[in-house]
Amino acid sequence: MDLGDCYRLLGLRSGASFGEIKASYRRLAQQYHPDINPDDKKAKEKFIALTEAYKLLLQVITPQETAQQSTQSPASASGEIQTPNPEPTSQQTPKKQPTPQPPHISETEQRLKWKTYEQLQQFLKERRFPQAIALAEALAARLPEDAEVRQWQAIAYQLWGRALIAENQLFKAKIYLNKALKTDPHNKTLWNEVQRDFQKLEQIF
Repeated sequence: MDLGDCYRLLGLRSGASFGEIKASYRRLAQQYHPDINPDDKKAKEKFIALTEAYKLLLQVITPQETAQQSTQSPASASGEIQTPNPEPTSQQTPKKQPTPQPPHISETEQRLKWKTYEQLQQFLKERRFPQAIALAEALAARLPEDAEVRQWQAIAYQLWGRALIAENQLFKAKIYLNKALKTDPHNKTLWNEVQRDFQKLEQIF
């Protein structure tokens, strides 16, 4: 289940606020709760799917970020940027800054965005990292204010960096890991993953 599926399952637009996500989940969870529909298998499956979508979205968006989202916006896949700090090292920690919400984009661009996302997922699954990065960079150039797209771009960088570590291309790996942090500097989950990759690099060095 990707982020787009989560938003759609909860009946929300991409980039909805924490409050909107929470309210929609509570309403739908009550509607499909197994206690209310004891003999309805479809309702139970719907309730499980809603809960999974809600938990996934909570990993991407936090109450602190959304509290200020009326003047901000989303992302890592898979994004959210202001002026980044200098390239962080494994000892540094990112500053907590809210992420601006993506501006309204046309229906055509929405279709392009999610079609590209599906292709990106396929490239990553097939470990075609250079193609995935090229695709993500092209989409980011098309939708430069979309934080979700930046998140996807950063994840592509990070996965390529990890693959390069396995191939012992350590200098190149470090470049792409730093690009991941610069592209989506406020993504805590991504930050933790990259720090683990940097630790692997340090152990090898």
